[in-house]
Amino acid sequence: MPDPSTYRPAAGSIPVEPGVYRFRDQHGRVIYVGKAKSLRSRLNSYFADIYGLHPRTRQMVTSASSVEWTVVSTEVEALQLEYNWIKEFDPRFNVRYRDDKSYPVLAVTLNEEYPRLFVYRGARRKGVRYFGPYAHAWAIRETLDLLLRVFPARTCSAGVFKRHKQIRRPCLLGYIDKCSAPCIGRVSAAEHRDIVDDFCDFLAGHTDRLVRQIEKRMQEAADELDFETAARLRDDVGALRRALEKQAVVLGAGTDADLVAFATDDLEAAVQVFHVRGGRVRGQRGWVVEKAGEAVEVEATAGESGAAGGDLPILVEQFLTQFYGEEVALTDGGEVEQPGAVVPREVLVPALPPNADEVQEWLSGLRGSAVQLRVPQRGDKKALAETVQRNAMEALAQHKLKRASDFTSRSAALQGIQEALDLDTAPLRIECVDVSHVQGTDVVASLVVFEDGLPRKSDYRHYAIKEAAGGGHSDDVASIAEVTRRRFVRMRRDFATGDLTSGAVPGDLTVIHDDSPVVPDANIDPQTGRPRKFAYPPNLYVVDGGAPQVAAAAEVLDELGITDVAVIGLAKRLEEVWVPGEIDPVILPRTSESLYLLQRVRDEAHRFAITFHRSKRSRRMTASALDSVKGLGETRRTALVLHFGSVARLKKATVEEITEVPGIGVTTARAVLDALGAESETVVDAGSASQSVQVGNDGSD
Repeated sequence: MPDPSTYRPAAGSIPVEPGVYRFRDQHGRVIYVGKAKSLRSRLNSYFADIYGLHPRTRQMVTSASSVEWTVVSTEVEALQLEYNWIKEFDPRFNVRYRDDKSYPVLAVTLNEEYPRLFVYRGARRKGVRYFGPYAHAWAIRETLDLLLRVFPARTCSAGVFKRHKQIRRPCLLGYIDKCSAPCIGRVSAAEHRDIVDDFCDFLAGHTDRLVRQIEKRMQEAADELDFETAARLRDDVGALRRALEKQAVVLGAGTDADLVAFATDDLEAAVQVFHVRGGRVRGQRGWVVEKAGEAVEVEATAGESGAAGGDLPILVEQFLTQFYGEEVALTDGGEVEQPGAVVPREVLVPALPPNADEVQEWLSGLRGSAVQLRVPQRGDKKALAETVQRNAMEALAQHKLKRASDFTSRSAALQGIQEALDLDTAPLRIECVDVSHVQGTDVVASLVVFEDGLPRKSDYRHYAIKEAAGGGHSDDVASIAEVTRRRFVRMRRDFATGDLTSGAVPGDLTVIHDDSPVVPDANIDPQTGRPRKFAYPPNLYVVDGGAPQVAAAAEVLDELGITDVAVIGLAKRLEEVWVPGEIDPVILPRTSESLYLLQRVRDEAHRFAITFHRSKRSRRMTASALDSVKGLGETRRTALVLHFGSVARLKKATVEEITEVPGIGVTTARAVLDALGAESETVVDAGSASQSVQVGNDGSD
């Protein structure tokens, strides 16, 4: 086990001022970020007797090879810098509050001439207004279906809207009066936007005013003996009231607050948040996270600030900074449903963080006005906080039932692989390569990454093979060698061009203690300031195949002088593990967790390769009918197919319609029609042509 004393800073060299510190491993990768009111007090606690530390903390300090720090002026600055670094470096030993699922929101595209209402998951976009999050997508759709009776706004996609505009007939919703049918001019753009604005006002909490307005119009219609209109408005009021019933009133009108609760055990913590806006519960979210290496944090912080014992105050602080920091960053490009919707006026927590005043000041800065951070003591807020607490306890219990053996199994799998392959350390990072093709055509490869036994999809890569053998059949061995070479050449180039100053804050004092020759910031791109994904090697490199594929990958690593990466192959037929230079394979027990993990890694690589291969083949087949058109390149072929939706529709278009596509002239349009007229192949729909794998390719490809 590595000794942390080998990189311990000299006595008295650590400042006593507040600041933020980073631990790095031997490859320069940041593995932990923390802050402290006194850097000296905090960092010294890490270099005490390692056997007295929390197991995850002990694993962190023994995995690190250097520590560095940045001195700041105030604790609020330390809070902000810690959040920025955790977001930038994604350290594996920090607790990260990521959603246990992707929560849906209701999006309104105010940046379009005819705004659209739809259920959405993902990053916020500029010019789009969002309502939520909600626990279930079906709940949004049910509420939306009720409200469309009163606010008949557009819900269709751009393609459907354009098609019905061309055929001059509304869709089914237009016929049943759940859409005002702006596509056929039943309402103008201004009238449709008024409908959308009323819809947004209702969801933003201005419910009473809208209900009163509709009731007034209903009474006026009745007075004028227009009973049909009055009956319709009466039904509209009923629909609004049913929609309101779906949002329970829990606190007084006008109350904007978030209630946070935790349920913890020795290894994990479950977090639940209720979002209360206008006195109603507008959303609920939950997380389950591993409590990784926080024992030192708790002891040091409690000693500095006199906080109550236990890790709850620290968990509260980490959650508040990460959650609200991420939410504000998420909504920078879009619009929220009302002022203060991201950071409310009041945040109710089970325990105050050690530096409650600084956290409250930071939250107030995010909101732009005062935020109160407190523990509810009595009344309705206390009762609701207890309800949130029960939800957190139930979420933790369900998580433990569902994944009771998951953490133990992953640890056992990694330990078993280490023992079976006689590795120095457990393979915390595993990369696997697979090749996919159809009789030598459209040859592609995939590379997937598992860290701590779990897939890390942000690091996945795909490759278009450049050196496939001729003769109609792909040489899998050569393909494996090419991918291996490209992956590790890229790693060495990224590592060699590391930026020594990346991550430092101008004007601050940054000190690096590192006795190794490794460049500390080699995994940071100096142009973007973001971590390079492949500036450090895996512990285990797996290829899909047997002895020939393993030998090819090992030969490439030998040529590049890389000796700290173990290479194996997993053959599909008998699930044998092949090691370079060995005549006989390693046989893992069929029921072992180690073999199961290797199979998961291999199968994921196969799935990712097949997905990319199908996408590439579909794009080629779609454009094949247009390949013979002289002067028509790939960009304009794609523009044509996307504009008309399919090759079949393109064949039916006129020259004038084709020339509406940017870059297409009359001569080219006639050539396209001539080529398609002579084409007798089965037409492939272009829907697949617009699809692509949403993982960035290796920059060297």
